[in-house]
Amino acid sequence: MTESNRPPLNVVCLASYFKGVEFLRECKRQGNRVVLITKEKNLHEDWPRESLDEIVAVPDAAGPELLTHIVGQLARQRKIDRLVALEEYDVLTAAMIREHLRMPGMGVTAAHLFRDKLAMRVRARQSRIRVPEFVHALNYDDLGEYMGRVPAPWVLKPRSDVSAVGIKKLHDSEQVWRAIDALDGRELIAEQSPNYLLEHFVDGDVYHVDSLVDRGKVVFAGVSCYGRPPMDVAHQGGVFISHSVERDTDDHQPLLYMNRRLMTCLGLKRGTAHAEFIKSRANGKFYFLEVGARVGGAYIAETLEAASGLNLWREWAKIELINGEAPYEARPTRNEYSGIVLSLARQEYPDTSAYTEPEIVDRIKRRYHVGLIVRSPKLDRVKELLNQYAARFNEDFCAVAPPLERTQ
Repeated sequence: MTESNRPPLNVVCLASYFKGVEFLRECKRQGNRVVLITKEKNLHEDWPRESLDEIVAVPDAAGPELLTHIVGQLARQRKIDRLVALEEYDVLTAAMIREHLRMPGMGVTAAHLFRDKLAMRVRARQSRIRVPEFVHALNYDDLGEYMGRVPAPWVLKPRSDVSAVGIKKLHDSEQVWRAIDALDGRELIAEQSPNYLLEHFVDGDVYHVDSLVDRGKVVFAGVSCYGRPPMDVAHQGGVFISHSVERDTDDHQPLLYMNRRLMTCLGLKRGTAHAEFIKSRANGKFYFLEVGARVGGAYIAETLEAASGLNLWREWAKIELINGEAPYEARPTRNEYSGIVLSLARQEYPDTSAYTEPEIVDRIKRRYHVGLIVRSPKLDRVKELLNQYAARFNEDFCAVAPPLERTQ
């Protein structure tokens, strides 16, 4: 029996990439039957096999139709109680499968609001949440009017990719038209310009709010700030930094409020979300950038756990398993500050033994990556260490990879 005194549930998880280890462990810890569906290229990863009843490998090029068929075949043998997308790219596929099998949970329309950058901006603007001026890269007259009204620079963004993948910064209308022509010359329709939007480039610091949501309400949220905008790191290389934002400040409270409004307007009923906002250097106002119904990447969950004692993956699993049948309560065990410094490395397994400060609570163990997570009761100490380590990483480890134009 599970912790809630009910029969074990059958939980099926989709993961196109290596994500969600603690989610899988928590599902098994509560006595459920756990099936992982992942791509063949991920089979060598360090999945918690002791927590998995079955691993189903699909071809790397598998699309929604094949995944729907596979989940349907699993459903012939046993009722599937939960279908969960552990990775951003699986959110829409999971929604399609739920609708096909008439399962409860997020459907396609709701999922689009967390996968389609145009859809989420339209809904946010309708709800009077501040967003940078944008236009769909579709109608030529609309594009011309927009560029005549909104000053450059602009960013051309794919509607469905994550992070900074495929984003281009453009400085005049001729660059925009050339970029659109290049997109429309691509063979795949899904990569052509109607699948993009053009947005005003707002210069400023980028923040992220990572939430747990139950019964439509944010029950826990951590507010953090990137050391450099993710787009800069993706395009220019260098060290990635994220750290806590000081609590009860003029940055912290408005972001919590804006995030709550965002979850309400997008209609997230339960689960987790990673939302990004930018604070304009020109006017000091916050603007909504994007949101995913997922745990943030780049070890954000581990960094937030260092400060709060609460792991987003495990808590998300608890919310999914309860499924609104009983109230969920987030129970942080710490109230400190934390941060992460992370980079691609020249070495396959970088040696960080020379980094000895007692505030280090975790060392990232991943091939050709180097990273440290630090924790302290004082935010200034966290930021001091992150800045020191970033400079040292540049000397000791840093490697640079070209930015991705498309999802691999």
